[in-house]
Amino acid sequence: MEKVIQPKENKMGTMPMTRLILTMSLPAIFSMTIQAMYNVVDSIFIGNYDADGLTATSLAYPLQMLLIAFAVGTAVGVNSLVSRKLGEKNFVQANDGATHGLVTCIFNYVIFLLLGLFAVRPFMAMYTQNEAILNYGIQYLTVVLCFSFFSIVQIMVEKTLQATGNMIFPMLSQLFGAIVNIIFDPLLIFGIGIFPEMGVLGAAIATVFGQFCGMVFCLCILFFKNNEVKVSFKHFKLNCSTLKSIYVVGFPSVIMQSIGSVMIIGLNAILAVSEAAVTVLGIYYKLQSFVFMPCFGLNQGVMPIIGYNYGARKKKRMYSALKRGIIIGVIIMAVGTILMWTIPEQLIAMFGGTQDIMDIGVPAFRIISLCFIPAAAGIIFTTLFQAVGKGLRSLIMSFCRQLVLILPIAWVLSMVFDYTAVWYAFPIAEFFSLMLAIAFFVSLTKGDFKRLDQKIE
Repeated sequence: MEKVIQPKENKMGTMPMTRLILTMSLPAIFSMTIQAMYNVVDSIFIGNYDADGLTATSLAYPLQMLLIAFAVGTAVGVNSLVSRKLGEKNFVQANDGATHGLVTCIFNYVIFLLLGLFAVRPFMAMYTQNEAILNYGIQYLTVVLCFSFFSIVQIMVEKTLQATGNMIFPMLSQLFGAIVNIIFDPLLIFGIGIFPEMGVLGAAIATVFGQFCGMVFCLCILFFKNNEVKVSFKHFKLNCSTLKSIYVVGFPSVIMQSIGSVMIIGLNAILAVSEAAVTVLGIYYKLQSFVFMPCFGLNQGVMPIIGYNYGARKKKRMYSALKRGIIIGVIIMAVGTILMWTIPEQLIAMFGGTQDIMDIGVPAFRIISLCFIPAAAGIIFTTLFQAVGKGLRSLIMSFCRQLVLILPIAWVLSMVFDYTAVWYAFPIAEFFSLMLAIAFFVSLTKGDFKRLDQKIE
C-alpha cells in the first residue's frame, strides 16, 4: 500500500484569523471583480453594436445563470468535502473527493450540451417574436451552452484548489480568462483588423475562448504543480458515498442558485407592463455583480477556513472566521450601497439609458440597494452552513428569499400600488431571510457546534 506523507499543519488552522481571511479572500475578491467587469464590458460592447443584441443576451441570462448554478453548486460541494477531510487529516478521502469532482463535470456538461442543442429556440421564443432578438439569442446561447465544458471544469478546479487554501492560482485563472475575453470581444463583435464582424455570435465565441484558456491554466496547476490534494484516475472507481457527500452540500447549492433564474423570469413577468422597467432590472443585474461578486469572493475565502476548522474541531477559530467574514462583507456592501445612492445616473448612462429608463432606474437602484447590507450577513451565514455540511439550510434560506418571499411580495406590491413599488420586495425579502439565517445559526450553536472541542490543538 502506498505510503501517505502527512504535510505540516495547514495555515487555515494556525494563521491569525483576520490576516488569514484577507490572504484567502483578496485573490478571489479580485478575480470575481474582474469577472464582473468583463460581464458588464461584454454587455456594453453588445449594446453599442446593436440594442437588439443587448436585449437578446438579457433574455438569455436565466439559462446562463442555470449553467453557473450547476457548475458552482457542484464545485461548492467538492470544496466543502475536501476542506473538511483536510481538516480531519484524511488525505486519501480528500484526494478521492477532488477526483470525483472532475468526474461530475462530465455529468453536468451533458445536461447543458443537450439544452444547447434542443432547448435554446423554444426558450427564446417564450420571450420574443422579434426575429432579430430571437436569432441573436439563439446564436449566443447555442455557443455558450454547447461549449460549457470549459467553464464547468475551470470552476471545479478553482474550487478544489481553494479548498486547500490556494487562492492565488484560481485568481490568476479568472484573470487570464477575463483578459482574453475582453481582448477578443471588440475584435470579434465589430470585426477589427483580420477578424470578421460577427456581432453577438462573436461575443459568445470570445466568452467560451476565455473560458477555455482559464480551464487550461487551471488544469496545468492541478496536475503539474505540487498541491495538497492529488487528482488521479488510476484505479479510480465511482463511489456512491463520495458522490453523496458532495451533493449533500452541492445539490442544495445548485438549487439555491438555480432559484435566481426562476426569480428573474418571474420578475420580468411582473414588470412586463413596462419595457423600460424590464430593461432597468436587466441593467441592475449586470451592475449588482460588482457589489455581490466581491462578497462571493469573500465567501470563497471564508468557506474553506470554516470547513477546515470545523473538521479540526476548532470552534473558536470557526466562530472567529464567521464574525470577521460578516464584518468585511458589510463593509463591501456598504460601499456598493453608497455608489447606488450617489451615482445611479452615471451607472445607467453606461448602457445608453433613455430618459424613461433613467426616470425608473434611479429610484429603483436606490431602493434595491437597501438589501445589500443584510445580504452581506446572509451570504456569510450561508457560507457557514455549506462549509459544515448543512447545505439544506442554505437552500431553505435562498428558496424563502427568492420564491417564497420576493416574488409574492413583488406581485402584491405591483397589485396594491404599481410596478414601481416592486423594487421594495428586495430589501423586505432580504431582511426576513437574514432573520431565518440567524435562527438556523442559533440552532446549530445549541446542537452540532456545542459538541465541538473549543481547545485549539
